[in-house]
Amino acid sequence: MAVRLETTTGLEAYLEQSASVLKSPSMARLGVTLDLAVHQVARALSQGLPLLVCGNGGSAADAMHITGELVGRFLHERPGLRCYCLTSNSCVLTAWSNDYAFETVFARQVEAYGEPGGVLLGLSTSGQSPNIIAAFKKAMEIGMSTIAFTGEQGEHLADRVDFLLNVPSTSTPIIQQAHICLYHYLCAQLEAHFLS
Repeated sequence: MAVRLETTTGLEAYLEQSASVLKSPSMARLGVTLDLAVHQVARALSQGLPLLVCGNGGSAADAMHITGELVGRFLHERPGLRCYCLTSNSCVLTAWSNDYAFETVFARQVEAYGEPGGVLLGLSTSGQSPNIIAAFKKAMEIGMSTIAFTGEQGEHLADRVDFLLNVPSTSTPIIQQAHICLYHYLCAQLEAHFLS
């Protein structure tokens, strides 16, 4: 059951709405898929293959956050991991979007940086972002694995990505909050893998 954000309520109600999503059975069921995705990313990184991450707006910030944790460190000292944020090069973003199309700005970078056996992680709260969908298509053409972090409405991506993590909500901020929990778990599990 999707939780909609009620903006006229106080902080306590807002926190309860957020918690109801995080504690929902639908959210708990994502654990199996997330663990499989972590295993796939760990395998790629262990082989020196890249993890590419992209998103728009707040999800672009999340993409940078994820890569910052993995290239730098999350909780422990360990080697840097080969992880690239496709939203952080303003020259590529603006040149390609101006000369060609914003819808293909991530697909072009997947073409440039992707490798067979690597992984693309795309964040789209709606699951409808044309540039994220185009990036998934390009990644699959190359032979990369694909992970989608979406909201409830991203269900249609189930047959277009390898791992779908669709948070059971239609509220963008609540979906983003849940994405933070999911990708912090991903970062912690990857770090544990590279410490062992």
